[in-house]
Amino acid sequence: MMKKLWPYARPYALWIAAGVACSAMEAVFELLIPLVMSDIVDIGIANGDQSFILRKGALMVVLALASLCFGVGAAVASSVAGMGFGANIRKAEYDHIQTFAFSNIEGFSTASLVTRLTNDVHNMQMSLMMSMRLLVRAPVMLVSALFFSIRISYRLSNVFLVALPLLVAVVTILLSKVGPMFRSLQEKTDALNLVVQENLAGMRVVKSFVRGDHEREKFQKRNEDLKATSLRAFGRVIINMPLMMLIIYGTIIAVLWFGGQMVYAGTLEAGKLITYFTYITQIMMSLMMVSMIFMMLTRTVACARRVTEVLNETPAITDDRAELGEDGLPAAVAGGSIDFDHVSFRYSAESTEWILRDITLHIASGETVGILGGTGSGKTSLVSLIPRLYEADEGTVSVGGRPVECYTMEHLRESVSMVLQKNTLFSGTIRENLLWGNPQATEEELWAACHAACADEFLERMPERLDTDLGQGGVNVSGGQKQRLCIARAILKRPKVLILDDSTSAVDAATDAKIRAAFAGELKDATKLIIAQRVASVREADRILVMDGGRIVAQGTHDELMKTCPIYQEVYQSQQEGASIHG
Repeated sequence: MMKKLWPYARPYALWIAAGVACSAMEAVFELLIPLVMSDIVDIGIANGDQSFILRKGALMVVLALASLCFGVGAAVASSVAGMGFGANIRKAEYDHIQTFAFSNIEGFSTASLVTRLTNDVHNMQMSLMMSMRLLVRAPVMLVSALFFSIRISYRLSNVFLVALPLLVAVVTILLSKVGPMFRSLQEKTDALNLVVQENLAGMRVVKSFVRGDHEREKFQKRNEDLKATSLRAFGRVIINMPLMMLIIYGTIIAVLWFGGQMVYAGTLEAGKLITYFTYITQIMMSLMMVSMIFMMLTRTVACARRVTEVLNETPAITDDRAELGEDGLPAAVAGGSIDFDHVSFRYSAESTEWILRDITLHIASGETVGILGGTGSGKTSLVSLIPRLYEADEGTVSVGGRPVECYTMEHLRESVSMVLQKNTLFSGTIRENLLWGNPQATEEELWAACHAACADEFLERMPERLDTDLGQGGVNVSGGQKQRLCIARAILKRPKVLILDDSTSAVDAATDAKIRAAFAGELKDATKLIIAQRVASVREADRILVMDGGRIVAQGTHDELMKTCPIYQEVYQSQQEGASIHG
């Protein structure tokens, strides 16, 4: 795990070294102060030597200022290293997530990935910052104070023979109990984040079904689980403090008892006993700091394991089999032809249910193909294999005469434009969202694409037109407007293959017809695949595929299917009857 994470801290190695050195020097200068104070008591005050007291007092001030300067240096260095390390980890984790296939993301859950990117990384960077300060300062203080204490009185130091084993035993027992709890704590945080994410994303559904009370109960249950786990974990950590303080004060009482007897007997000077008290306090506080750091590191280890799980995840879809073209560069998509050769697909290797079964299909470049079928018939799964959003389990999917795995995902997806069932717009202006299709698009090209998608009808009524802010997820536009903007964004891409996955379901029939007519002009050379629920949306297609149970059960033109396909006839008749009733 350390081998995996160290490269992200390596750029800050000098800062880490500087922070460690400053922490050590801060402790050393702080430890010298009690020795000077001992001289003031035993020599300056005992002899009434005022000049000696002033010189030693000035030296104490210098030592304190030096310790302060090194302390500030340690704080700055640890902050730079800790924050830099956290930023590098977050970037690496986020970049790696971008390479994940849908199956990888589904394996973790979105809420868990968010927690690992934020909460877990925050704990790691705070641990690095605290460790640079305390894991250096505490051992230096401990060893040095122990050395000086033994020098002052070897006999009195025997007290540590009882205190130190007790402290070590307490810390060891607590660490063994707390470790597994912190792993569970992070998992409970994931579960809570999932409820919050689902609730906020589906707020309209929650309100429309009046399920607010149910969602509150679900949140309360997860929240109580998190609270209970936190109380168990941190309750054990909190026990550490009173136990440590009990041992520390017990040690101080023992030193006071035996040390007082030694001063009374004349075998130990009063100033040295005062200094001894300072050192023993530093020793015990150092041990307490070390124990608290180890408690924090126990949680950090749990967080680090979760982060490395993400970094070690192998993307299910890669460019390993991508081929080079004649120019030595990654092969580009030459045309829009699509071939399925005995393709079968399931979402999980462990699943016994096949979503697609033995699909064999050829679609010529420039052809317009409609796809109809009931829910769960495999329509979306079929088209998702074309840009490699998922990988076929059996058979070969080809685009432009090459298997899709022979292209890099970047080149393949640049040539395939897909408007999904769930339309997604991002926070920002309409212009910024449209430029996803073509970052170099001119004003004229933007409006041409909007006109083709019938989006100009409502854009021209907006005061800021293309510069209108959409809000988070496009909340400032309706479902139909959102669909039209997504279609305009896809048109701007000028793809070789355009896939519309029921993407005109929220627009009226007249607007749907206008959009389809615009495709014939704007993208006449592109292969167009149109998944639709309405027969009218695909009626004029060159070919219509009818899917059922993961298979293509019929294909042909509208007139051909009306003669030969009972499923198509049934869908058409039901829609005609529905239209008559509505009329």
